Amino acid sequence: MYFYDKEYDVVVVGAGHAGSEAALAAAKLGYKTLALSVYLDNISLMACNPSIGGPAKGHLVREIDALGGEMGKNIDKTTIHIRVLNESKGPAVQALRAQSDKKEYHLEMKKAIENQPNLDLKQGIVEEIFINNGKVEGIGLNTGITVKTKTVIISTGTFLGGIVHIGLVNFPSGPLGERPALKLTQSLRNLGFEVGRLKTGTTPRVDARTIDFSSLEKQSSADIPLAFSYSSEPKIYSGFYCYHTRTSNKTHDIIRLNLDRSPLFTGIIEGIGPRYCPSIEDRVVKFPDRESHSIFLEPEGRRTNEYYVQNFSTSLPIDVQVEMIRTIPGLEHVEIMRPGYAIEYDFIPPTQLNPNLESKTIKGLFFAGQINGTSGYEEAAGQGIVAGINAVQYLRGEKPLILSRDEAYIGVLIDDLITKGTKEPYRLFTSRAEYRLLLRHDNADLRLSKYGYEVGLVSKEFYEKVLRKKDALEKEKERLTYVKINPTDKVNEILRSKGTSPISTPTSLAKLLKRPEISYEDIKKIDPQPPSISASLENECEIEVKYEGYINRQKIQVEQFKKMENKKIPDKVDYVKIKGLKKEAIEKLEKIKPISLGQASRISGVTPSDIDILMIYFETYKNQKEQS
Repeated sequence: MYFYDKEYDVVVVGAGHAGSEAALAAAKLGYKTLALSVYLDNISLMACNPSIGGPAKGHLVREIDALGGEMGKNIDKTTIHIRVLNESKGPAVQALRAQSDKKEYHLEMKKAIENQPNLDLKQGIVEEIFINNGKVEGIGLNTGITVKTKTVIISTGTFLGGIVHIGLVNFPSGPLGERPALKLTQSLRNLGFEVGRLKTGTTPRVDARTIDFSSLEKQSSADIPLAFSYSSEPKIYSGFYCYHTRTSNKTHDIIRLNLDRSPLFTGIIEGIGPRYCPSIEDRVVKFPDRESHSIFLEPEGRRTNEYYVQNFSTSLPIDVQVEMIRTIPGLEHVEIMRPGYAIEYDFIPPTQLNPNLESKTIKGLFFAGQINGTSGYEEAAGQGIVAGINAVQYLRGEKPLILSRDEAYIGVLIDDLITKGTKEPYRLFTSRAEYRLLLRHDNADLRLSKYGYEVGLVSKEFYEKVLRKKDALEKEKERLTYVKINPTDKVNEILRSKGTSPISTPTSLAKLLKRPEISYEDIKKIDPQPPSISASLENECEIEVKYEGYINRQKIQVEQFKKMENKKIPDKVDYVKIKGLKKEAIEKLEKIKPISLGQASRISGVTPSDIDILMIYFETYKNQKEQS
């Protein structure tokens, strides 16, 4: 055994979206970090869609940025097309979505990693995790080298035990053409981890020169300046477009005729696929009455002719892919540059982890990203920055960063994973968050920058800027409540022009702003002394005033939620000895080992009556402990 001549505080296994954030966070916090990738040209590889964001996912990017992460900055450097989604809906579900130049995205993230002090980036495949007395001691590479380290973050994406399927042909692989990691799974099993199998897939990439764009519906980039990161200058982007088309009955007929050549429907694929991003053959089988399905064509970059065929994931044979894709309007003569495929890979059921993403059984061993059963770049990156921070908190001997469900979508994501587990690739939605009106895309900096500042990832300058913004927001909301407008002809004319009723008595600006027809821009026209504040602050102020009643209601719900979260469960509880608990509840509680009654209440199989029993038991336990 050859020991590498350098020891590390943190080793990150895999440098995809989770690994990149984890490695950068640990290194920025001053700890010697090693990031290992199967192939250095895969750093933050966009193996599927070359886009970032959307509802819940865009929220995650903003939260990562507020904590001091890199994803938002990186997408802003490489954006070629950007839009605000769900503009016609409420603020809770509105979010940015950007198309990136996928090659530039990789290069910019690689550059950030290569130029980060305390961070080494190396190519290598990890095959073994070494443990001593229940703690991480090192990792073993396929080259025979052992690297000593105090903590390890495993973020292997779909490379762990990867098998690619195209029709009835399959072969070991990471994302198509890349080398898989085949031996680490056995090391994890030897350490006592349960390992499962999942499946995901991607779509064909087609040659833009063979697309008939003239027959397609064009989607332009937004005509207003936009940016993901709070530290980026918002910009307007032009020159690249997305296009909309639809499948046809003929497409569906071809798919049905070839299901006997589909690995998905012949039982060759064992892993469970993503419910919310099914393949086109899955859609056709599950929705036989649908005449067509939406398809979006999205550019992959500035210097390539490749277009991504969104909503057309498939693992059918290449000849079938060519035949069926040419039945789609605009793609009648299209050439496929890369075929679609399915990939199976290993994951660990995330109920084996603590809320800080550390293993329940091995100190210093953390997991982040698709190995925890998630899908999506944003979900991976959100876990990555938390794992990176918590690896450092572990080394510092300080309490971990655990974001609550009422504080962040990252909190919702991690709590869902470790409490409920997953049997299919988990995708985050706004509907998974109970307090989504509080967890908006616009206010992530106000919610989370304090945590980034406390751990050391957010600068004092940025944090003070956030505090000034918070103060300005509160002052403007207060000003709107006491500034009253008299019912003049000019004021009422403006109100009528917006389709709302005139006023007959002096009325506060806040009360007018609560009207659905009135925006902050309208208020400025009748405000005797409108302040000079940023457009983003105007937007935030409008949301806070307009939805004040709903926001206050959710804050009351949060207080009830926190009462349960603050009821901590002692370590090493023997649930078998608690009288009245049902057998299923005992089994689930023993497995999950919840840290609070709130978390226990979210475990499937634990009923309200079980929670009542636990509440009485722990209250009695607490009183006895205080008296002794």
